[in-house]
Amino acid sequence: MNKPNAFTYFYPSLDLHGETTYTMIAPLNSFIDDNIKLKNENIMIIHGKGSGALKKATHEYLKKDKRVKKFYLDNWNEGCTIVQIILDK
Repeated sequence: MNKPNAFTYFYPSLDLHGETTYTMIAPLNSFIDDNIKLKNENIMIIHGKGSGALKKATHEYLKKDKRVKKFYLDNWNEGCTIVQIILDK
């Protein structure tokens, strides 16, 4: 079974273009908080391709965040990461 992607499913998204590896932490943290409250299990983070620094920093943050169940690059766009978050029951 193929992983869902941004072209077949709508996920709330956060665009990190223009952020640095340091300034992206606050909006990413708030975005995850907001989507837990809204009961959105899947979200999309748009970090772009570029040099890969923002993607790397985003993935490092997601690896350490205990609210994140799993994450992976979108099948059709390597500038996006699909994130599955853990919802409180």
